[in-house]
Amino acid sequence: MANNHQIRVPLDVPPETRAVFEQNFRSMTHGTGRLMLFAGDQKVEHLNDDFSGPGIHPDDSDPEHLFRIASQARIGVFATQLGLIARYGEEYPAIPYLVKLNGKTNLIAPEQQDPLSTCWYSVPEIVAFQKRSHLSIHGVGYTVYPGSVYEHKMLREAAQIVLQAHEHGLVAVLWMYPRGKYVKNEKDPHLSAGACGIAACLGSDFVKINAPKQAGGSSAMLLKEAVLAAGLTGVICAGGTAMDPVTFLHELHEQIHIGGASGNATGRNIHQRALPEAIRLCNAISALTFDNADMKSALEIFLGKRA
Repeated sequence: MANNHQIRVPLDVPPETRAVFEQNFRSMTHGTGRLMLFAGDQKVEHLNDDFSGPGIHPDDSDPEHLFRIASQARIGVFATQLGLIARYGEEYPAIPYLVKLNGKTNLIAPEQQDPLSTCWYSVPEIVAFQKRSHLSIHGVGYTVYPGSVYEHKMLREAAQIVLQAHEHGLVAVLWMYPRGKYVKNEKDPHLSAGACGIAACLGSDFVKINAPKQAGGSSAMLLKEAVLAAGLTGVICAGGTAMDPVTFLHELHEQIHIGGASGNATGRNIHQRALPEAIRLCNAISALTFDNADMKSALEIFLGKRA
């Protein structure tokens, strides 16, 4: 894909930070309008379940494994918490970062109590850190749980975050996960589309959802409703649990070329692998996302048969 994507700058980006927003968006998407988000925020969300255990490479126990991958692979942006960035960023200044602003553990199940996840930091605090550290922080991310009885608190925070991010020229990505006792099927295609519509109303640049599922239906085909509902907000799907890389890459390819997704967000499927394999998978995903590579080419990159 040629790097000639026309950037639509939202009107809540003031004239004085328009160039900053354009540069951040162009850098994150490699000029294509698509995003390859390497997700490294699960140490809070899933505790150590995603980093230690059967089938997980021992290197993944060390948080620095995430930074080694992000610094050596071709990615769009590395999403993680500010604390980790502050600890490791001095050694990895070239990584393109997105700061995740909220998070919660999975210790309390949705059927026990509806989820609530509020801000850890404000956008101005992130901007101040960026200026002090001189790191490449291109955006911020925030999770909303539509359907929770606490959704009103998260929706208000999300609205303020998007507005403040744009005022400072940062790209805003919202994680939208319908969840709570009133949500019967959080991967229902119609509900997924509704969640994407919320993200559009909040002004988010990208929305991250779990790929919709329905018995007998292709997740890529089911994604079309969500992409239409999102409008100018780009839809990216979470990678989910680890799977066979051929199947995984095939799903990502279909999400883009059949479902109309604007990229992908992958965590466990990358970082649970040894460093060389994780880098190759990142590069294969990026080739699908940024270069419109076909499956054969992506698999050759993953297998190390081409750069």
